[in-house]
Amino acid sequence: MTDKLESLNPITGDVAGTHVIDDTESVAVAVSRARALAPWWVSIGYDGRKDVLAQWRGVITRRMAQLAQVVHEETGKPHADAMLEIGLAIDHLAWAAGHAKKALGRRTVNPGMLMANQVAEKEYKPLGVVGVIGPWNYPVFTPMGSIAYALAAGNTVVFKPSEHTPGVGQWLADSLSEVLPDQSLLTCVHGFGETGTALCRADIDKLAFTGSAATGKKVMATCAENLTPVVIEAGGKDAFLVDHDADLAAAADAAAWGAFSNAGQTCIGVERVYVHERVYDGFLAELTKAAEGVRADAGAKLGPMTMESQVGVVRSHIEDALSRGGRAVLGGTEAVGDRFIQPTILVDVPEDSLAITEETFGPTVTVTRVNDMDEAVELANGGKYGLGGAVFSKARGAELAQKLRSGMTSVNSVIAFAGVPSLPFGGVGDSGFGRIHGEDGLKEFTYSHSTTRMRIKPPLNLTTFNRGDKEDTMFATLMTALHGRATQLRPPR
Repeated sequence: MTDKLESLNPITGDVAGTHVIDDTESVAVAVSRARALAPWWVSIGYDGRKDVLAQWRGVITRRMAQLAQVVHEETGKPHADAMLEIGLAIDHLAWAAGHAKKALGRRTVNPGMLMANQVAEKEYKPLGVVGVIGPWNYPVFTPMGSIAYALAAGNTVVFKPSEHTPGVGQWLADSLSEVLPDQSLLTCVHGFGETGTALCRADIDKLAFTGSAATGKKVMATCAENLTPVVIEAGGKDAFLVDHDADLAAAADAAAWGAFSNAGQTCIGVERVYVHERVYDGFLAELTKAAEGVRADAGAKLGPMTMESQVGVVRSHIEDALSRGGRAVLGGTEAVGDRFIQPTILVDVPEDSLAITEETFGPTVTVTRVNDMDEAVELANGGKYGLGGAVFSKARGAELAQKLRSGMTSVNSVIAFAGVPSLPFGGVGDSGFGRIHGEDGLKEFTYSHSTTRMRIKPPLNLTTFNRGDKEDTMFATLMTALHGRATQLRPPR
């Protein structure tokens, strides 16, 4: 092939790297090689895989700064933020490798009274080859949430990184090749949508996708052609609730980080804030003060918009909010540059505006006054997305978190759930389905296998044509004794 993919530094516009574009044939070859290696990867068992992944973890850790430089060059994010992202991915890799055996290994379960003569067991077996389509905003942490857990569960992986961050994906695959030279445990394929489509149609056993809801639907439709199951993480419009008893300085600091870090290009970032009317003015003042100290520029705490096309989306959301009566207490349309967007805080924005209903994916946030937290919960749950969220409250934090329609919620912190390897990560509604991270993430890349083994002959054999009236009567009597007791229903309160 001669077609090449160039990744560009979003700060300078310089070419950060060049990669050969994979077509349908080369994707099929990559998947075939991964499938050929899969039996060996399964055969070495949990302990063998743990050892290999530990060696890989060591390689990544010792060369974090090198990988962070690749992330910085392809996304523009500050080097320190890239280091943070990589560190979290390393921690998740360690957890997945260390807990796979306990989460997935064979175990006995209670067979119940009716089948008490049986030994019942279950285990979780690897699917085979897992395809991963990753995003550009967190090109290490996010795809590793699928890659690490799929590998730890016993699968081989074919990974298509974003066309904006191919160098990051290739670096990850090459670093694992240092541990297992010339092996296709993790293979990278590069390209645009056509390459992703080829991976969806290839001989894979599951596809993990992170991206927009619109693209997620296309991925699902393509994978459906071969009944290939998918796990979809498709973005969000996360809400941040501030109760009247919240620590306002801490809440404002967290909201600023959640809204503006990584230039707002975070699927679990804060895009909507709902504040109790008793502390609205105080919180808004604290948030504005926190945001005024943050600037987007080369070498600053905020980097550029990685995708140039996203600049127009952010501008349109701000313009729509302002045209419909909203106000910018910080930033606004003048904050939107060619590549860099300064933090923008919008107030008095109607709930049906784009800045409230659609994912902005930029350094903007809306702040809305509410009468109480019941109204805040209702508004937070009113959208089509349901990925993450946060609640700041001294007395009611846990209670309010339980009421939010989201896959994850942090109480008196922001985005904390993403850093806990044992917690599942994923959303509901247009934010997708399925889970990465934690035991759920390990099981996502397996299928359950159940077995029964007779330990003694049954006193009542029900699976025989020799069963007669006596056995049928005994069965009916047994079922009545086990389940026939009448209970009085309690009226709802």
